[in-house]
Amino acid sequence: MTNRQVLVVGGGAAGMMAAGQAAQNGATACLLEKQERLGSKIAISGKGRCNLTQAARAADLIQAYPGNGRFLQGILHEFDSERLRQFLAGYGLETKIERGGRVFPLSDRAEDVVRALSGFLRENAVRIQYRQSVREILVDDGRVCGVRTAQGVIPGGAVIVCTGGASYPATGSTGDGYALARMTGHTLIEPRPALVPLRARESWVKDLQGLSLRNVTASLWIQGKKKAAEFGELLFTHFGVSGPIVLTLSRTAGQAVSAGEEVILRIDLKPALREEQLDARIRRDFFKYTNKQFKHALEDVLPKSLIPVMIQLSGIAPDQVVHQITREERKRLVNLLKALPLTVTGALPIEAAIVTAGGVNVKEIDPKTLASRKVAGLYWAGEVVDVDGITGGYNLQAAFAMGYRAGRAAARYVADAR
Repeated sequence: MTNRQVLVVGGGAAGMMAAGQAAQNGATACLLEKQERLGSKIAISGKGRCNLTQAARAADLIQAYPGNGRFLQGILHEFDSERLRQFLAGYGLETKIERGGRVFPLSDRAEDVVRALSGFLRENAVRIQYRQSVREILVDDGRVCGVRTAQGVIPGGAVIVCTGGASYPATGSTGDGYALARMTGHTLIEPRPALVPLRARESWVKDLQGLSLRNVTASLWIQGKKKAAEFGELLFTHFGVSGPIVLTLSRTAGQAVSAGEEVILRIDLKPALREEQLDARIRRDFFKYTNKQFKHALEDVLPKSLIPVMIQLSGIAPDQVVHQITREERKRLVNLLKALPLTVTGALPIEAAIVTAGGVNVKEIDPKTLASRKVAGLYWAGEVVDVDGITGGYNLQAAFAMGYRAGRAAARYVADAR
């Protein structure tokens, strides 16, 4: 019995999927979770709604992983978003597709995702041990033989590490897997924040705290060259900016700032209008408010809280009568509306990130099984691996797909090892 036991370390998306798949494929599976509940990070994801995947073909999914997407190619083809949705439906969780292809539970409750996965574990008789913090993976003659926890040794013929990264430590993701990787001779790509809010130098962002802008474009400029752009929602904070489009750009922005490069974020507040079209729109508004003060002439084009900031940055006196505004001043305003600049000074720390970039080097993991190339019977899945995607459900999809493959592979391994 012992040599057929698969030990799964970590009860998140990858771990719950891996344990259930191992048991469903003939192994005795034991899931070790250091907290008192499973799926803590799932439960808070998507503001409690859980954007669990992206409605796209596997080939399109792969393009959304700036961190080693090619490593996931076969993994995502085997267990893509459609298979994930079908799997969850089998455990009572219906899903829906929202704007941008984002997939959520029909109930809008992230807890229902955890409930469905828990049902999968119960159906397959997975043994769950809570408050079990794994301190060491035991290896004998190059093969896994169990783990050591604070409570003692737990024997097993295979171990799947699904401990997550180092983001949101309150959910249990405190980088435990990185220590286990080093102990077992694996190379660790330095963990760093991905999908994280950005800090800005400009003091006026504090005045806009809480302002959310939809349907804007943010472009990332590094050393004077445009590197990327994203369209969607942006949120101002007391320290800078957040929101889906900022999170997607944050990986590149953070790396550039760390390298000492100049990073500017330019926000196009009116991306649907070309510059000449926007200028015509402003001229119409100025004609409408021709005898009013400038501070009262922007109400049709900007959110109220943004108007004082734009007036300040435009250099146009707020009390100036609109018909006295010069062509050059109007052009300056149009340029601001099309490219409001923010100087990025860095990203928030890794603890504030939604996802961790870095982790166990994919060169030391067999993508066909997710088995370690260094220790027989050891598997890696989820955020602990150096794989990360953009925002939109891609990271949870990767975790589920990796757990699916690792669990099945570990079950085959212990069966063959009899």
